[in-house]
Amino acid sequence: MSQRAIVIGAGIAGLATAIRLRAAGLHVHVIEANDYVGGKLTQVGNSDYRFDAGPSLFTMPQYVDELFAVAGKNPRDYYNYQRLHNICNYFWDDGTELSTYKDVTLTAASIAEHLGESQDSVIKHLANSELKYKLTGKTFLEHSLHKLGGWLQSSTLKAISQLHKLDLHRSMHAANTARFQNEKTVQLFDRYATYNGSDPYKTPGLLNIIPHYEYGFGAYYPEGGMHSITKAVYQLAQDIGVQFTTGERVRSIEYGTRGVTGVTTEQESYVGDIVISNMDVYYTYRHLLGQEGRAKKIKKQERSSSALIFYWGVQGKHPALDLHNICFSDDYRAEFAAIGRGEVCADPTVYINVSSKMTPSDAPAGCENWFTMINVPYNSGQDWQAIAADAKKNILSKLSRRLGVNLAQAIAYEEVLDPIMIDHRTSSHTGSLYGTSSNSKWAAFLRHPNFSSRIPGLYFCGGSVHPGGGIPLCLLSAKIVHDLVCSKYQYTKS
Repeated sequence: MSQRAIVIGAGIAGLATAIRLRAAGLHVHVIEANDYVGGKLTQVGNSDYRFDAGPSLFTMPQYVDELFAVAGKNPRDYYNYQRLHNICNYFWDDGTELSTYKDVTLTAASIAEHLGESQDSVIKHLANSELKYKLTGKTFLEHSLHKLGGWLQSSTLKAISQLHKLDLHRSMHAANTARFQNEKTVQLFDRYATYNGSDPYKTPGLLNIIPHYEYGFGAYYPEGGMHSITKAVYQLAQDIGVQFTTGERVRSIEYGTRGVTGVTTEQESYVGDIVISNMDVYYTYRHLLGQEGRAKKIKKQERSSSALIFYWGVQGKHPALDLHNICFSDDYRAEFAAIGRGEVCADPTVYINVSSKMTPSDAPAGCENWFTMINVPYNSGQDWQAIAADAKKNILSKLSRRLGVNLAQAIAYEEVLDPIMIDHRTSSHTGSLYGTSSNSKWAAFLRHPNFSSRIPGLYFCGGSVHPGGGIPLCLLSAKIVHDLVCSKYQYTKS
């Protein structure tokens, strides 16, 4: 008799876990509190402007395609994507501008031309990023760090023997300062710490692995925007027989001495032999298991940063901008110091994603949709309405000055997302986007494992557990859960 698996939450990790387990032969039921699926990977807007609500950069598309392969389907029948030639446009307040590209030599030449850096230093830095990935990628990202078998693999033993090459004992910023001459180049590569909500002045140099995801594997754009990934994966799950219940909040995970027995929602109870929580692990323990002690232990860990996002429908075309754009602050250290204090500085670094550059229908003719984001601290009781008002004023001033437009007058539509809303909509504790922070060299080991050591049949996926946040790592968390379940219950791994 097939095992009955219940997945709590239809974020990308929950959807991916459901597909993998269904493809392995389990009966799978996904229960989602919202009336839509996708978690952070959803969309907002109105009839004129469409915005991807959360993640806006698509890397490692092979992890999405793999879901279709294990289900015996062709991903191109569900969605398509293209590799970006121009990865990102960068702006500084002194007028410096440059672009980075999929071709490493073009990127190195661009940085050399505009920042005076040697091309060789950039190429060596990206080669070092690739080396870090080759040494640690499969070991620390594709397997559980909390099972002995994972540590006995040859790749793990090789990684351990190469620890001196991983920059664990100095910060990302220190490693980048040692590599580059221009502080702007350091800032450009320091920013990759924000990809998992970390502080480049605290997080270890190992996090310089992140640029390889962008330059080594490439940055992509899915046709129709990031939300098309959710739609494709959701359709795949339905096509192979995954059952969905939306608009129904799980209230508790039921279990006994032999393990989980199912879940209880606001409406009814469901029986299950396996339960996988895609909810933030803190909320899982506090609200679904009633284990305040475990929840408090998790709460003591430093949370990752959050985001303040302005979804602006902007009149006019702005040729200086591309799909991905960064307008840097003048004092990066002060910006992260403010975040560490639970504050937002007056001169934040601003990220602008304009999907209408690729999908014109995302905005009316002659207009653009600006996903305008700054990194902010997680919610610890701040007045976010006041913070958003101040941030909007500072962002408008910064972008208007830098791009030569009167942005305030050009905004025809606005929607705002702050940490409190992120928490409410996605059950991300305190609105932190990536669960616990990666500001420690032990962060990978401190993340909660993908299984419960105390309750048989209980598993965890998503950005708050191993291996971390962001689409690629969430998809890998699903693979790890699948492998753990199949190993325990003697299913064939797909």
